[in-house]
Amino acid sequence: MDNILDTAKTWLTDFFDPAIKKEIEHLIANDKEELNDRFYKNMEFGTGGIRGVMGVGTNRINKYTLGKSTQGLSNYLNKVYKGEEIKVVIAFDCRNNSDTLARTVAEVFSANGIKVFLFSELRTTPELSFAVRHLNCHAGIVLTASHNPPEYNGYKVYWTDGGQIVPPQDGEIISEINSLGFEDIKFTPNDSLIEVIDKEVDKAFISQSVAAGNFNAAGKENFKIVFTSLHGTSITAIPEVLKRGGYENVTIIEEQAKPDGNFPTVKSPNPEESEALSMAVKKAEEIGADMVVGTDPDSDRLGIAVRNLDGEMEIVNGNQAMVLMTKFLLEKRKEKGFKGNEFIATTIVSTPMMEAMAKAYGVEFKTSLTGFKWIGKMIKDFPESDFIGGGEESFGYMVGDFVRDKDAVTSTLLACEIASQAKANGSSFYKDLIQCYVDYGFYKEHLVSITKKGISGAEEIKQMLKDFKENPVESVAGSKVKWIEDYNTSTAKNVLTGEEKTIDIPKSNVLIYETEDGTRIAARPSGTEPKVKFYISTNTKLERTEDYKKVAAELDNKVKSILAELNLA
Repeated sequence: MDNILDTAKTWLTDFFDPAIKKEIEHLIANDKEELNDRFYKNMEFGTGGIRGVMGVGTNRINKYTLGKSTQGLSNYLNKVYKGEEIKVVIAFDCRNNSDTLARTVAEVFSANGIKVFLFSELRTTPELSFAVRHLNCHAGIVLTASHNPPEYNGYKVYWTDGGQIVPPQDGEIISEINSLGFEDIKFTPNDSLIEVIDKEVDKAFISQSVAAGNFNAAGKENFKIVFTSLHGTSITAIPEVLKRGGYENVTIIEEQAKPDGNFPTVKSPNPEESEALSMAVKKAEEIGADMVVGTDPDSDRLGIAVRNLDGEMEIVNGNQAMVLMTKFLLEKRKEKGFKGNEFIATTIVSTPMMEAMAKAYGVEFKTSLTGFKWIGKMIKDFPESDFIGGGEESFGYMVGDFVRDKDAVTSTLLACEIASQAKANGSSFYKDLIQCYVDYGFYKEHLVSITKKGISGAEEIKQMLKDFKENPVESVAGSKVKWIEDYNTSTAKNVLTGEEKTIDIPKSNVLIYETEDGTRIAARPSGTEPKVKFYISTNTKLERTEDYKKVAAELDNKVKSILAELNLA
């Protein structure tokens, strides 16, 4: 408590704005609990950079915490690229204060002699990733908190390859940041080094997106799409990409088309949540649309709803969308002829069906920790290999490598191509997915996400994961646990035979149980939110498409029994 108070009092110097000092004085006098939460720790880099609630304090997003991060990054850039003209590009999304925080970040870079390209208005995260290489920049920043609630904002750092920073580089940057005091921040800008950019990058990005996502599918004139940007940035790109891709019959949900950091029409601007797409799904039912697409605020995740076997709109999950997109890309590549260096990728908590499909097509399968930065790193680490596509269960997908992060812009066009072609062939997106289950195995996934806020919440999450590890599960739904994968120790142990393997993936706080029948239970804390997540994957054979409903019900019941066994129901 004394340490927290001492830390808070360091913000009462004349370096900080008067309004900030006044707020801290009020907290010291009247609200110790809130003071503790704001100052008990510093903002930390997670799987997606820095992300947190906006406000005053070391544990909040504000001009000082982002300024300090930018100062540390500036120092690092000036060391690594000493003597070069260093360039960075900055984008921001629709969130409250994103534009002003982006300007602050630009000013700090410029004060350190770094050339800045600053987008004039909000832009998507995939366009920022693209812009890094397009403008030959050393780094990129996007101000965003992805799909988090309105009170959040954040800051993601990209490197020369257009991918997010990864170890050991992120650790070196963090060390640089941690060596600084707030008074070390250079806030006085060199305006001659800040160049505002606009449509020139848009043109190149949209052209590349259409080239990567358009496969000249049949039936576009009869394919009806409902699109919602959920008050986010994708309104700046997706309508134009769909138009250039040949889709004229697109209905935009106007109530959600205007960018707004308060996200007034949804509980959460997260396409993983069915409620977020409810307005679009309702419109699709009204007008008889074939597909709904909705994207999160920075347009790196997409949610899809299509007509199921009963003709009703049903939201497909991230694993399902990923499987069908990858299958489509593999089939297109197969038509051209494989060269033998192709690979697809996903994460350790995503569906194992991706690996089964890679084996069927004879291409390499790579898996990574959660977070798209690891998939981007694969492309950088294996330049001789050809990345076809890949994604993760949390509704992110990347088509090819012209963007090095999950990309809802290109993926939206790809999803429409798949569905339009399927309809023209007398099938559907949903029916094609069921055929994948027949071909590669019927995999069914379920996510349980538990939120625990504040200091006590962080301790609860830590204890939950400790209990999960120290009290190992012996069987799941009647099937014995065979493998325990501990990513903290980089070991996988066969508990039935005693065999041990080394996991060749960076260490992370993830534990996975796999049973004899292939059921997988994974547990991990979120890197960007106060959550602990449990991922469940079950599978069985699907002999015929006609058996889909019956077998799906059996897997649903199995998932329910697993949730009850693990006290997660």
